Amino acid sequence: MANTPLTVLDLVPISSGSDAAQALRNSVDLAQHAEDLGYARYWFAEHHLNPGVAGTSPAVVLALTAAATSTIRLGAGAVQLGHRTALSTVEEFGLLDALHPGRFDLGLGRSPGRSAPTTARRPALVGATPVVDGHTPNGLRIPARFSFDHLLRHPRLALHQRLLQLPGAESQPYDEQIADILALLAGTYATPDGARAHVVPGEGADLQVWILGSSAGISAEVAGAHGLRFAANYHVSPATVLEAAESYRAAFKPSAELDRPYVSVSADVVVAEDEATARELATGYGLWVRSIRSGDGAIAFPTPDEARAHVWTEQDRALVADRTETQFVGSPRQVADQLETLRDATGAHELIITTITHRHEDRLHSYELLAEEWENR
Repeated sequence: MANTPLTVLDLVPISSGSDAAQALRNSVDLAQHAEDLGYARYWFAEHHLNPGVAGTSPAVVLALTAAATSTIRLGAGAVQLGHRTALSTVEEFGLLDALHPGRFDLGLGRSPGRSAPTTARRPALVGATPVVDGHTPNGLRIPARFSFDHLLRHPRLALHQRLLQLPGAESQPYDEQIADILALLAGTYATPDGARAHVVPGEGADLQVWILGSSAGISAEVAGAHGLRFAANYHVSPATVLEAAESYRAAFKPSAELDRPYVSVSADVVVAEDEATARELATGYGLWVRSIRSGDGAIAFPTPDEARAHVWTEQDRALVADRTETQFVGSPRQVADQLETLRDATGAHELIITTITHRHEDRLHSYELLAEEWENR
């Protein structure tokens, strides 16, 4: 993996017939194996009110995983800032860094329905990658843009906000919140009337700060403006990954942390000894994505037989088409070739791999096969 590091992104998925406790044990076990296999980082996502996802608190799962590993970098991919404060975020990761210094990535993301930014930055994109007939010149699939509008109107979003935020609370604008987090970490935070805040532990913590984003919006722009690392979500919104990376680069200003842009890009991956086996293992993916895209929340990841029993409608297929056609499924060589295509099309410095299968053994084996193939590239 010398040329392009690989990161694991883990949602702590719950398989049908299993439970959250087993999902957590599986994730810690996978992190230990990822460390041995040479993966550069192991990140945990944050999701709420999903029956099939146990990754609700990145900081808690990171503490458990840090105690069970020793060298691999660990991180949040990403902390959802819509329902927390800058101070609580810095305190949580300051505590982690105090016991395991220099091992954590603080990945920061927006939450649906949060306040608009206080400023508007829309840099013109110069040299944008052309897309012809749904593909980049090197063959990366860029599907039609998926509309998330129905999810923003779904009653479940209001339920999220009701349960995650205190009554009457209002989210701080995202760009202000990022600036406050950086100031608290640096020890430079001060109010307009001169009151200063010093977070212990937290101030001076040896963290890498990342911004995660899916489009050419405020996340990419804030990451660039502050000279931070940026992770673009091909696995969430494949149609907008190019514009996200390009917007970040257009907004980038050198910082003490980085003198040039640094991009990581995610992909959904399933690897097996041959393509037929890999596709069988990936059978449940479409139904799982459907449960998320419908607004009802991620179901427990189904077995292939459970997934095949679903009667698909045209509406169902439209909900998941962009995700299923951009999932990289196949033999180690096939998937590694697709990852190289993704890397080259986006200019990624790292790649983030997220793999979900019903059986933990198959998920682990997928990461093993990919690591071996990637090492020999």
